[in-house]
Amino acid sequence: MNVRSKSMTREIVEAGLAKRRRKDRVFRTLGLLSTAVGLVFLITFFATLASQGASAFKQTHIILNIELSRELLAPDGPFDIDYADFDAVVRQALRRELGDVNGRRDRREMNRLLSIGAAYQVKDTIAKNPDLLGSTLKMLLPVSADVDMLLKGNIDRDLEQSQRPLSDRQIEWVDRLIEKDRLVSRFNSALFSNGDSREPELSGIRGALMGSVYMLLITILIAFPVGVATAIYLEEFAPRNFWADLVEVNINNLAAVPSIVFGLLGLAVFINWIGVPRSSSLVGGLVLALITLPVIIIASRAAIKAVPPSIREAATGLGASRMQVVAHHVLPLALPGMLTGAIIGMSRALGESAPLLMIGMVAFIVDVPAGFTDPATALPVQIYLWADSPERAFAERTAAAIIVLLGFLLLMNLAAVIMRRRVERQW
Repeated sequence: MNVRSKSMTREIVEAGLAKRRRKDRVFRTLGLLSTAVGLVFLITFFATLASQGASAFKQTHIILNIELSRELLAPDGPFDIDYADFDAVVRQALRRELGDVNGRRDRREMNRLLSIGAAYQVKDTIAKNPDLLGSTLKMLLPVSADVDMLLKGNIDRDLEQSQRPLSDRQIEWVDRLIEKDRLVSRFNSALFSNGDSREPELSGIRGALMGSVYMLLITILIAFPVGVATAIYLEEFAPRNFWADLVEVNINNLAAVPSIVFGLLGLAVFINWIGVPRSSSLVGGLVLALITLPVIIIASRAAIKAVPPSIREAATGLGASRMQVVAHHVLPLALPGMLTGAIIGMSRALGESAPLLMIGMVAFIVDVPAGFTDPATALPVQIYLWADSPERAFAERTAAAIIVLLGFLLLMNLAAVIMRRRVERQW
């Protein structure tokens, strides 16, 4: 009976083990499958983003011989750079290239081949070097966004004329300029050197990028010291009573509050009550600091708790005061975890747009901010504005801005990881 009983027990155990192994294989298979699905979606996202945004880093320009004569620039009086007709000299140069532009309608269609920034580029050239006045200058000038989209293949030539932004006559002129090697594609430096614009070919992300940098500087300078100090007090010095528990509960709840609520708080307190300039990087940084604080506090408290009690006991046994134990031993060991919390908080702040809309940073800002109190916008808000524009050229710039935002986030995280590695200690 004992042998039979042992055999039956063994069969039962082996059957149970086989069942558990099957479940384990199924669980691992599902885990691998879910990981594969996630990677497929991630690769699809980045591939789509790259395919739509890569073309925005190139811009079509036209090569024209600009005759900078005083008679054309100021036909009715003495030359004044602020009142000179630079549009006339650019249009005349293009008309010489095309040759058969007759009538008012043809001239209007011809003018739409050029960007309005072409005349301003000629003006800036004269302003930097007045000696060029009276000469003929070969210049590389931007074309309109429609011509750029046509050459990038984003406008279907086979559509009816009424269904595309360029007429048959304009497409014929573009083909003629291509045959004469007058249209060239160059790196789109305007995307990184210009602020926002109504014209897609002139719009850039520099204003939004500088606004994001200013806001992040204010956010980290406020949120990190305050968050770390709060975590140290709650973990090392605060008495365990009702008030400490109340503060802890509220901090945990603030981490889950929708970001738009912080935008309303910033509108009511920082703008309406304190009087901080609306749409400035300063008010944006203050609002983002409020959003980031709970994340940094929670992560910093977890990092402090992870420090072994033996470190504190050893330091205390050697005669260190409570403050010395925290400053010389606990804080250096917990700093890598605190930096992790700062990375998470700053990443969240960089991608926020809803609270910034509430404090007026959705305004159309052309000038690049030169300080913390100048009107500014942020990269997420700029992406939101461009995505809402109907022009096809803004669609590719939206994807390009997202690529820059992801790159900015990657660089920021990389810098934080390097800092964490340098201060990390083993015990």
